Amino acid sequence: MKLDFIDNINEFGENVVRLYDFDKEEAVHFRDLILHTIIERKQRLDLSKIDFIEPRNCNLILGLFKTDEGILSSDNKIFHCALTLDNYMNMLKLMEPFCLNNTKGYQYLYDIDNPTDFLFSPAGTW
Repeated sequence: MKLDFIDNINEFGENVVRLYDFDKEEAVHFRDLILHTIIERKQRLDLSKIDFIEPRNCNLILGLFKTDEGILSSDNKIFHCALTLDNYMNMLKLMEPFCLNNTKGYQYLYDIDNPTDFLFSPAGTW
C-alpha cells in the first residue's frame, strides 16, 4: 500500500491524498487499524508508522475531532485527517467492498467540502 499527495488534480485547484496499490488483505488490515486504533482506543493513527504502508511524498495522521474538517496541512507534506467518530464509522463502511474482493474500483473516504479529498484506490486511479 502506498500513500501520496497529488496537488491540483482539476481546474478547481483541488488536491488528493491517495492510498493505493493494495490488495484485499491490506485493505482489511487498514480497516482493522482504523477500527482498533481510532474508534476503539481513541488514539491517533500515524500512517508513516505502519509497516505495510509506503509514504511516497507525504505522511497522513488520522485522528478524532469534535467537528469534521477533512484532511488539512500547512506544508503539503504532513497531513492530518480531522474527522468525528461518526465519519470514521462511515469510512469503515466505504472501505468494506475492498475488504471483500480484490477490485479495481475506487472510493473517496469522506464527503466534506474541503479542497483535499481522501482517495482509496487499489489501482491508483479515479
